[in-house]
Amino acid sequence: MSKRFVRVDTHRISKLGKSRPKLQKWRKPKGKHNKTRLKRFGYPIQVEVGFGSPRKDAGKIDGLYPMLIENMADVAKLTKNNIAIISRNIGAKKKMSIIKKLDEMKIKIQNVGGKKWTYQRKKY
Repeated sequence: MSKRFVRVDTHRISKLGKSRPKLQKWRKPKGKHNKTRLKRFGYPIQVEVGFGSPRKDAGKIDGLYPMLIENMADVAKLTKNNIAIISRNIGAKKKMSIIKKLDEMKIKIQNVGGKKWTYQRKKY
């Protein structure tokens, strides 16, 4: 599990995400007397080289390799260890046929959401 890096004073200021973890974004501490920047004991740790994900997991989404889908020929190249990302400039008609084909193949799609597409998709 990766470490949680929180911005300085998130525990005190609500707009920085006191009780809302989605708002807790990392920002580098830049103050002259900032204890986090000085790496003092008892203060949150800073992001440093070496805290990244392992090289074997780099580039994966949910443990699968992403592949951009632009047409039906790209769908044929997919395997079970791929996750499909449908290109943004595909029209609705072609997108429908791609989604149906990926459902038959039981391959997960990363960027399909909303009411328009969910009524016909199965969750895997």
